[in-house]
Amino acid sequence: MTAPTSATDVNQPTLQPAAPTGRRLSWPVLLLVIAGALALTSIVRLITGADGITNVSQMSTALQLAVPIGLAGLGGLWAERAGVVNIGLEGMMILGTWFGAWAGFQWGPWTGVVVGIIGGCIGGVLHAIATVTFRVNHIVSGVAINILALGITRYLAPLAFEGHAGGSAKQSPAVDSLGHFTVPGLSDGLRDLNNQGWFFISDIAGLLGGLVTNVSWLTLIAIALIPGTWWILWRTAFGLRLRSCGENPIAAESLGVNVYKYKYIAVIISGGLAGLGGVFLSIVANPFYLEGQVSGRGYIGLAAMIFGNWMPGGLALGAGLFGYTDSLNLRGGSTNVHALLLLGALLLIIGAIWLVIRKKYAPSMITAVIGALVYTWYATTNEVPNQVVSATPYVVTLVVLTLSAQRLRMPKADGLPYKKGQGK
Repeated sequence: MTAPTSATDVNQPTLQPAAPTGRRLSWPVLLLVIAGALALTSIVRLITGADGITNVSQMSTALQLAVPIGLAGLGGLWAERAGVVNIGLEGMMILGTWFGAWAGFQWGPWTGVVVGIIGGCIGGVLHAIATVTFRVNHIVSGVAINILALGITRYLAPLAFEGHAGGSAKQSPAVDSLGHFTVPGLSDGLRDLNNQGWFFISDIAGLLGGLVTNVSWLTLIAIALIPGTWWILWRTAFGLRLRSCGENPIAAESLGVNVYKYKYIAVIISGGLAGLGGVFLSIVANPFYLEGQVSGRGYIGLAAMIFGNWMPGGLALGAGLFGYTDSLNLRGGSTNVHALLLLGALLLIIGAIWLVIRKKYAPSMITAVIGALVYTWYATTNEVPNQVVSATPYVVTLVVLTLSAQRLRMPKADGLPYKKGQGK
């Protein structure tokens, strides 16, 4: 990102900064890639008979599991675009789960949503004080936030929940539902079409059916935050100033930007979004707080943000991918993961062919060999162990980050210490 050229540019409210330059897929190409991946998945479904990999229930579960990951990743995006690495997303989500359930069972679920966001913001304030004001190493501060959040909630849970119906030292009483909606007619029609088992068409119906069946109102809010974040950060003067703090804070300060203020705002918003992800876990995914329910989703959210190249759209795709693989644990896990071995083998072979076209022969051979090994695993077995099913989301996280590492471009000043006036 290029810093503004004058103080007038920074303070002009009608400024419309351009999105970051770089090699990115256009929307038609991206849609074509998605359609190709879905067609390949449909072929695998027809060959293996694993209809569960694209049915409505699978997609609905995947969406529910993707939301907290996406919100955590969105929180990381806000912080890192301002130059602050936020490893503390996990702890901020934990604070969101506890505060959301604590307020929710007493005063209603929507109050729980607000209080859970505040809980996450508290974690954001602590992280901002440590990293911005005192210039503590961002990783050290984030880990400390995670440990502190775990200790605080573990201490407060028995005090707040024991003695209430359904409450214990590790679990809160039940919280009322925020409500779900299903689009009448459309949901049933898409489910019927999905049940036909037709090539490609039924798979699209399953994907769309998951988006209109038993969807929480909080899911709609989370989805709206994706384009909302893009518009604020890339189409407003406020977003330009905030991003300038993550690219070149010294230049931003020289043009009149209060770098400390924007870093604080970004990290507090980051904590609030992570807290909202925690609220989703303790009110929507489960109607109660349960110790350990975040289960590493803050870290996976951070991985989704990196996979998305610090952009909201890519982050959403990453969260969807990880949510889908996580959903395999809940619905037809062994059968579906075994079918996905064939999908993985086909993708690796296609990747090897693409590398040959680009005259990268050594990587092509390695990719082809791995693809052959994965296919052999699929062909010589009928199912995969449950341990493999449980590990699938984390394996996918590592593989995706490895394959996408060459095209990543983080904000230039991300994680670097900054002191007010250091450019003078």
